[in-house]
Amino acid sequence: MFSKPNDAAPIPPRAGASNAGKSILSSDLKITGDITSSGAVEVQGEVDGTIAARNLTIGTEGSVKGDIATETVEVKGKIEGRVKTQDFALRSTAEAKSDVTYSTITIDSGARIEGRFSRNK
Repeated sequence: MFSKPNDAAPIPPRAGASNAGKSILSSDLKITGDITSSGAVEVQGEVDGTIAARNLTIGTEGSVKGDIATETVEVKGKIEGRVKTQDFALRSTAEAKSDVTYSTITIDSGARIEGRFSRNK
């Protein structure tokens, strides 16, 4: 009675419209695999895989192991892997074992760092 026909074409998004919001991965969540978003991603849990998003925040309880490609990254938790970003921020509670390529960087006192940092050319 209310079913869609099988040949229905998907409705295209309006020009200039974007559903990009903030996706929050809570502290009880563990993801193994890749994450892609056109918006912001906040990790409070664990991610083992690649993350591609506009913005990434790793919360104090969060942990990411894998490659990251974003415009901005803010780390309050743990990060391990390669990072390519424009703006990179390590907060005082951060632990980073990463090779980071960045344009601007902020490192708060107390952040623990191991890896290689190189500026975008």
